[in-house]
Amino acid sequence: MEYRACYEEGCEKLKAVGVPDFETDVRLLLEHVCHTDFHTLLIHGDRPVSNEEYKDFLTLLARREKRIPLQQLLGKQFFCGLAFFVNEHVLIPRQDTEILVEEAAKRLKPGMKLLDMCTGSGCILISLLAMTENVRGVGVDISKEALLVAEQNAGRLLKENQRPDLYSGDLFNALPADTECFDMVISNPPYIPSGEIEELMPEVREYEPREALDGSEDGLLFYRRILEEGSTYLKKEGFILFEIGCKQGEDVKALMESAGFTEVKIVKDYAGLDRVVLGKKG
Repeated sequence: MEYRACYEEGCEKLKAVGVPDFETDVRLLLEHVCHTDFHTLLIHGDRPVSNEEYKDFLTLLARREKRIPLQQLLGKQFFCGLAFFVNEHVLIPRQDTEILVEEAAKRLKPGMKLLDMCTGSGCILISLLAMTENVRGVGVDISKEALLVAEQNAGRLLKENQRPDLYSGDLFNALPADTECFDMVISNPPYIPSGEIEELMPEVREYEPREALDGSEDGLLFYRRILEEGSTYLKKEGFILFEIGCKQGEDVKALMESAGFTEVKIVKDYAGLDRVVLGKKG
């Protein structure tokens, strides 16, 4: 079978089950199994596809028809210019989260110590350590499986002297008893209200870890806990930065101000929606 014919067959299958942006997904799956690139479809559509390649393509296509996320099928997602390994144990890094990284990078200085709470794939922490000099990093996640992914990403993307310490456990309870205070705490915690999870896209609802999504009834549980439990781990005038749901800006801002944080502000994402709340410990 020719390359373009495989592409057209894949488009028909994914379109029929309502996969959004199905043309891009089919192209990327085909490039993955055939080790080709974007130009192949445009210029070499008559390229023969071997039986083995075609079989692998159909296998991935069938999984995508079930709405398994494309990034899990490919095993990677680009974030802040880096290719992160992802699987079913971590949230897939999203472009909006790069706003959180950008705001943190503006405030990080050499010699600082950074904590990424609910680190998941490690995309936030590792991106910051890759773009800064002489910053010590610590990541915490309740999921041991997620930390294995973060460890793999750190090993691939960072120099040995840049790699963070990673701890598994329930928020700050995971940290060793002799942990020194941090200059910055950053977090993209679970923030979807429990009752809204069933309304999410099937790729998210069915295949991303629910414990990384569910923020309790009002979606604010982890913001409260991190602010209450983390105060003793943050230096005076240290920063805390959260990613938030687009309707949670004012609520999280109020929580931070009630906890004694100053210079609290809301930062919008590329679509003009509230995405980050940050402040300084008073």
